[in-house]
Amino acid sequence: MGCGRQFVNVLAVMVSLCAAAAVLPPDSGKRPPLSTVDHVDLQLYAGRWFEIARYPNPFQRDCQSDVTALYTLQKNGKVEVVNSCRKKNGKIKTARGTAKIADPSNAKLRVTFFWPFYGDYWIIGLDPDYRWAVVGEPRRRYLWILSRDPRMPLPEYDKVLDVVRSHGYDPDQLVQTPQSDQP
Repeated sequence: MGCGRQFVNVLAVMVSLCAAAAVLPPDSGKRPPLSTVDHVDLQLYAGRWFEIARYPNPFQRDCQSDVTALYTLQKNGKVEVVNSCRKKNGKIKTARGTAKIADPSNAKLRVTFFWPFYGDYWIIGLDPDYRWAVVGEPRRRYLWILSRDPRMPLPEYDKVLDVVRSHGYDPDQLVQTPQSDQP
């Protein structure tokens, strides 16, 4: 009987801990909420971007090089998203999606590649001339460094890494993306 009661008590504690974990934010007490840039001009943001580096993630695991994103403004106010990469076998992989503006600043977007599933796409760093951008999401699981050019000069990359650090991301987790001269 004593063993049964201990099991029930342990089970009750586990259920309580799980319930508490479910209602607490993932970074509770560790980091401030993720902030974005003040405003994004989507006309200037639209166009082709080259991925310079990213946090590893499951949906890009077979992307070996030449990762790009093409953003096109639509008449309905949404943004068409076309992500491409070169796989290890040399073939190009493409994913098409749609982004909705989720904030008046245009710095927070909700992107879907498979309806009804959406992901947060927050622009947390942006060059004043729209030459580079840093994109993350509120829980800091994903991060991308984008550039208008396939390569970023080291002094500029170091500046971007300062943005990454200032938002609570670990730059050591970044994987640099090889970009070839192929279109």
